Amino acid sequence: MKGELASDTRQPRMKPYDLVREALLALGVVAVVVVVLATVFSSPDEPPLTIRAYATSSPLSFLQTALGDLDGSGTIAAYGPPYNNGSGSVQSLGPISPQQWAGVRVPVNTATDFVLQPLGVVAQVEPAVATALAQFEHAAPAQQAAWEAAYGKALDTAAKAGLEAPTPPASAGPVGLLLPALLHVAQVGGLDGLLLASHHFYVTDYTHPLLFISGDALGTQAQRLHLLGTQWGMMNETGNYPGAVWLWLYTFWYQIPPFSTSANGDLLIMTVMGILTAAFVLTPWIPGVNRLPRVLRVYRLIWRDWYRR
Repeated sequence: MKGELASDTRQPRMKPYDLVREALLALGVVAVVVVVLATVFSSPDEPPLTIRAYATSSPLSFLQTALGDLDGSGTIAAYGPPYNNGSGSVQSLGPISPQQWAGVRVPVNTATDFVLQPLGVVAQVEPAVATALAQFEHAAPAQQAAWEAAYGKALDTAAKAGLEAPTPPASAGPVGLLLPALLHVAQVGGLDGLLLASHHFYVTDYTHPLLFISGDALGTQAQRLHLLGTQWGMMNETGNYPGAVWLWLYTFWYQIPPFSTSANGDLLIMTVMGILTAAFVLTPWIPGVNRLPRVLRVYRLIWRDWYRR
């Protein structure tokens, strides 16, 4: 053992080396390479997905989304916690439902927040909108539903004919004027601002605009950027496919049953990942598992030079 220590601690031949100069040279070379590559290839810069862009590019889809928010048939209108008391997107594993346990934390009434309140602002300068809005709000729920159903049929007819917007029938009542008015406001960029209305000086809550476009608009954008579960699933770099590779372990589960076919897929995957993470963190304290390094002896391969001596 003493002989080994003596041979390992022999004084090596010394040679002058300017570490600072080498570090500066390396930094300079890397900086030049980065600047050149950034100039040649640039960086993907996806334009933000706004309600204005959505309403301009897909007016019919916008009207369908707005009608779903108004009549309560939309995804967010029936979503459930944390937005409302619906059950359309509530996930659970038997009695385990963290979504329901948390309850409604961000109350959202899609008809009021996304349609009627913005139109109320428009009504202050548009008498026709003010009249139609008053007629709708003072009508009985059954009458409102009849108007909404009539406008919904007109939207279906326009979609089959490939039109950008329907011709509102008389049976649609004030809805035939209100939703086109909302579309016009959205196309000039007004709805983006109206849904961001806040009592604070700095606006940091984008919940309402995001929820409004969370259906058709966001899904279409996600498909184009390869963000659907069947394509990739998650990333945090816009336009940089395939994105955050370290998220592959989460997105992997979305590709296989039962996760890919279950309505509770998100909760299932988070449960599995929680168990795997806990097992990884607690490895040193799990009996049997914490003995694997000594049994497998992989460390002897890594430090084979030492053990050879």
